Order: sequence, then C-alpha cells, then structure tokens
Amino acid sequence: MKFAFIIDPLARLIPGHDTSVALMEAAQELGHEVWATQANQLSVVGGKTWAMLSRVALNAVKLVEGRWEAAQVWYEEEQPTFAPLEAMDAVFMRTDPPVNIPYLYATYLLDSIDPAKTLVVNSPKGLRAANEKMYALQFEGAIPETIVSQNKRVIREFVEKKGAAVLKPLGGKAGEGILFLEAGDRNLNSLVEISTQQGLIPVMVQTYLPEAKDGDKRIVLLNGKPIGAINRIPTGNEFRGNMAVGGRVEKTEITDRELEICTQLEPVLQRDGLYFVGIDIIGGYLTEVNVTSPTGIREIDLFNGVSLGKQVIEWVVSQ
Repeated sequence: MKFAFIIDPLARLIPGHDTSVALMEAAQELGHEVWATQANQLSVVGGKTWAMLSRVALNAVKLVEGRWEAAQVWYEEEQPTFAPLEAMDAVFMRTDPPVNIPYLYATYLLDSIDPAKTLVVNSPKGLRAANEKMYALQFEGAIPETIVSQNKRVIREFVEKKGAAVLKPLGGKAGEGILFLEAGDRNLNSLVEISTQQGLIPVMVQTYLPEAKDGDKRIVLLNGKPIGAINRIPTGNEFRGNMAVGGRVEKTEITDRELEICTQLEPVLQRDGLYFVGIDIIGGYLTEVNVTSPTGIREIDLFNGVSLGKQVIEWVVSQ
C-alpha cells in the first residue's frame, strides 16, 4: 500500500520524539511505500486533490540506553512528483497548528479526495469541526468548569469566583500561550487584554485543577478506543506539563474514570472521522481533544515496549 503524510518539513522533525516519524517508520517496516508532502503543496485539478509528493526512505530510530537514538542522516527523500492523492491508499494530515486560514484552506482541498479510494486520517471535515479546545465542551461531566470569551469582565469575574484559572488560546499547540491566572494578580487585566488582542479573539478559561502538579495524562485513541497513555509532569517552576516546555514523562495506566471518558468520546469521534486522536486528562477531567498532529506514541512505545505506530498502520490497512 501507499501512505502519504502531509507534514511539516522533514528537516524540522525530531525523529526520536515525533509521532509522524514513528508512523512513517511503522508503515515502511510493514512493507508499505511512504510518501511526504506539505499543506502548501496541495492543489485541486480536474476536481481531484493533487500534491507534490516525495518518496521517503527512513533509517529507523534505535533504542540505546533507554532512549530513542536517530542516525545522523535519518531519512532520504526523492525528487517530488505531482500526483493525485487518490493514488495513495491512505493520507495522514499531520500539519502542526496553528489552525489558521491556510490550514483551513488545506482541509478544503482535501475534501476533493474520494473517500471510497483513499482514507484520510483525520477527516478534513472532522478537522474543521474539532477545534482542539472547543470540541471538548460537548462532553458534559467530563470537563472542568469552563468558559470561552473575549470579554475581560466575564473572564475576570470567572477567575475571581474560582480563585485561580488557566487561560488557553483556541488555536495554540504544545502549551504555547497558556497562562495561569490568579485572583488578585495586578497583571490579570493586562494578561487577558494581550491574550484576547484587546477583546477581539475569544480564549478558553478553565478552573485550575491542583492535580496538574501530578501530571497531564495523554491518552492516544485509535478509532475512539484507547491504545496507550503517558503522563507528563511539570518540572521546576513550570505549571504546564507539555513535553515541548520541558515536562517530564513517566509510565502510567488508564483509570476507570478515564475509560469512561473515552467511551463517551468514542461514538462522536467515529462520527466525525477523527480516527487518530490524543486526549489530555488532568485529575479525571478532559481538558483537550488533540486531532491535528497528536503526539506521544514514541514515549508510550519506550515505556511499554510496544509499537503503537504499527497498530495504527495495521488498522488503516484493515479498513
């Protein structure tokens, strides 16, 4: 089979951490062709989606002294060719946020792939429907108390009522722009003004969960079912557990409460064609549903001695 990956430039990826690379390696190891392109290399011609596609060969990472180690030259990329994406059996859309206008336009271009010929992971319609912060709001009882607003007064009153809260930009990634807000902070108004661009852009504000100090759990879901998890723990004076900001990772298990949340999400994710998803849970509460380029499988593989990449690829092959 042929697998295409719409990703950021290969040279920017970290092979020992990046989930896209793990998926590409898994596809290659299972005997499939691996191709790569970028969102800005998509076109619609004759009513079909085309792309500048490059065949990729990877030198897989190796486990050395408890960590993934990549070769100095970890991939080889052939000259690109302009080809229809329907020539691929599956297309993984894994461009990193922000979800901005060019990203949304790319999802519209992907709409011109015939789903009877090619599986797109995740569905472009699902990507448009599932803002990674807002999507969680529909799961009542699973999320902490949350508001979304650009109104400084509304946000300030929420923070004063709760004592402490976490502010999140709606289109960020990897913990970027997330702020800890505290009642009585003389900078509170300024922080809100900066984050909302003077009241022009809404932000999400959630009650602060003290359990965050014990970790922000990432659970990876495949077609709505959990296949692995990792716990990310803040370090130093940092309140965020994201790996991108230095969070420490540790082996973890999925609790009964977390399984209940996954069960609640499953039919909705399947309905929206969100096949490969990473959800974040703190203290038994769902905080985000990551659908654009969820990560974490390298770390899960390392701690559990598994290959989630192969599980994903084998599932795609079975569809």
